[in-house]
Amino acid sequence: MEGYSLEVTSKDIPALTEATGKIWRECPIAVPYLPGETYEARIAAAKSVRELGFEPMPHFSARRIESREEFETYLEGVVREAGVERCFVVAGDPSTPAGPFSDSSSLIETGAFERAGIKVIGVGGHPEGHPVMSKAECWDILKSKCEDIEARGMAPLIVAQFAFDADAMLAWLKELRERGLDYPVRVGVPGPAGIKTLARFAAVCGVSASASVLAKYGISLGRLIGTAGPDKFVDKLVAGLGPEHGRIRLHFYPFGGVSKTVEWIENYQQTKG
Repeated sequence: MEGYSLEVTSKDIPALTEATGKIWRECPIAVPYLPGETYEARIAAAKSVRELGFEPMPHFSARRIESREEFETYLEGVVREAGVERCFVVAGDPSTPAGPFSDSSSLIETGAFERAGIKVIGVGGHPEGHPVMSKAECWDILKSKCEDIEARGMAPLIVAQFAFDADAMLAWLKELRERGLDYPVRVGVPGPAGIKTLARFAAVCGVSASASVLAKYGISLGRLIGTAGPDKFVDKLVAGLGPEHGRIRLHFYPFGGVSKTVEWIENYQQTKG
């Protein structure tokens, strides 16, 4: 649990404020790039994260950005108002770009991040594959992005998509290292939430949610009432980790709410010691 990070939307800032005393100081807080939000709202969210004493890590969704001017205005705003030093870049959900950026690499290649003083760039890892890329393409693109970030004087960070299958995550981490990608990794973990909510987010994000996989996590598709936490997933992940998996920390997606996730982390730390 040491050094975990959280993903918190701008709408969840009041909940984050309420839970502040239970979260470790300087915790990295990723702020997603939600559709329909203004840049002002995103900047305000990052600023609130900083004012609460945490480390803001705003997302940049390439295909949702309409122009280079908008991209650089937002980047300059979060650096100026929230002291941002780390960012996370994704291609984004739209199949057609709203502007000149088709993927996360096209944002990195502008050089805007290093000019703004950004020190860390997070990129996505896909333990269960990608909906539109082959496995080989996933590995090649991930390596290329990390090498480009490093060449630009910044530190790459790989943030793995959340999963329900610890075995699949461990296998992916091992292959990552075998391919020479020795960068820090944050493993995505879904926080405690309603079973229907978890299944819905899995479907949206392209995460495997077959009956056999969910059974490993402690969920039965025949009983979608109630909530489920990541106890089994984290237990199995911890038990299976070895030197061959490299440097990892956990990144929590609080689908059931910030307070529930923070309480789960606190209880897990106390019971597992």
